[in-house]
Amino acid sequence: MLQSTVKSLIEQGEGISVEFKECKNTIPKNVYETICSFLNRFGGEILLGVTDDKKIIGVDKDKIAQIKKEIASTTNNPQKINPSVYLSIEDVEIEGKTILYIYVPQSSQVHKCSNQIFDRNEDGDFEITNKNSMITQLYMNKQKEYTENAVYPYVSISDVREDVINKARQMTVNRDNNHPWKNLSNLDILKSVKLYTKNHKTGKSGFTLACILLFGKDETILSVLPHHKTDLILRKVDVDRYDDRDDVRTNLIDSFERIMQFGEKHLSDPFYLEGVQRVSVRNKIIREIASNILMHREYIDAYPAKIIIEKNRIFCENANKPHFRGIVSLTDFTPYPKNPTIARVFKEIGLADELGSGVRNLIKYVQIYSDAKPELIEDEVFKIIIPLKDEISTQSSEKTVEKTVEKTVEKIMDVIQKNNTITQKELEQITGLTRRGVEWNLKQLKEKGLIKRIGSDKGGHWEVVK
Repeated sequence: MLQSTVKSLIEQGEGISVEFKECKNTIPKNVYETICSFLNRFGGEILLGVTDDKKIIGVDKDKIAQIKKEIASTTNNPQKINPSVYLSIEDVEIEGKTILYIYVPQSSQVHKCSNQIFDRNEDGDFEITNKNSMITQLYMNKQKEYTENAVYPYVSISDVREDVINKARQMTVNRDNNHPWKNLSNLDILKSVKLYTKNHKTGKSGFTLACILLFGKDETILSVLPHHKTDLILRKVDVDRYDDRDDVRTNLIDSFERIMQFGEKHLSDPFYLEGVQRVSVRNKIIREIASNILMHREYIDAYPAKIIIEKNRIFCENANKPHFRGIVSLTDFTPYPKNPTIARVFKEIGLADELGSGVRNLIKYVQIYSDAKPELIEDEVFKIIIPLKDEISTQSSEKTVEKTVEKTVEKIMDVIQKNNTITQKELEQITGLTRRGVEWNLKQLKEKGLIKRIGSDKGGHWEVVK
């Protein structure tokens, strides 16, 4: 668990990838320099509320929400951290005191903090802004470590699908009307997320492999990576071959949509309420599968990516650059970004959340959908195995839920017919629903045209539509 991880870090002490910061009420300003240096080197873990000599002082509990919000806002501000990042911040209680744990992934890009470049060694953070040879080496290491950063100087803007960039822009604006992409040209959008950059080994600038995969024309992608594809297979009846198949060889944004459509076509979608909101658990699971298989693949490896829907499971695999080998712990895992630039674009357009949340969501919704846990295996080929319930029991469960909902609706309709001036408070007591549950059901009945409200909320009455 995270608590044991934090205890182990404190016992270990500070080092090249571990930093302690005193933080009772306010954030120490040099925490952003540490974040920058971790991004530029090997990644790392920051503990707020711990002194350099391992003493736990904790963070004021009344300030935790504010501190989390400020860190999230600052690291997403390109004037402070450029390129901006999304960090996982969690609070952990030890010895009755709260520590904030910040996981900083190794980045595929070189970052600046307040327009200065920081690197990391055993002694801490150090500025290298004017040390050209060290900066060049930093860039070269990034391009060597992350293949998504490979620069293709002979690829031009005409090789990129501007309609897909426009779609991505609209997706960001739909989520945030003030998003910076709203008023940027297509080329400036690509430059803002380092999809157009400079190869510091050759000195040539150009579009990166990540850019080609995200926004390239199909012929451009296949000329750069002839083996590129995601194989979607349904294998329930004809287990030797397949019942349905989609051979996806296009950009990652359209690939995401094709995976979603294939899953929606071949997987049942049982009724499920989260609070009073209907949630498609099936789509939640497909979304995490799609984002994982597209964001974390080692694309220069020719091993084909597959998503296979079988009778009793979903089986996924893709080429991988492993950080370890074995089964991924679902309770105590460290998320590693395989293609941070691609992941950042997915985050911007709403196809993925912060690093590490995908596994948590997968665990949550697979348990709801299948009453089981997913299995993730890290190796040269990364695998996801999701158990599926037998279709008969799934359909039975769906019918049970549907009958429960029908009975609730019938009860509300019956009560209103007998007393058309009944209040929502009285409906809560009679039906046993919460206030929000009653509101949700009344809204559904009104939208379906089964009831309508005559007059004001206080002085009016209900009318059942015949």
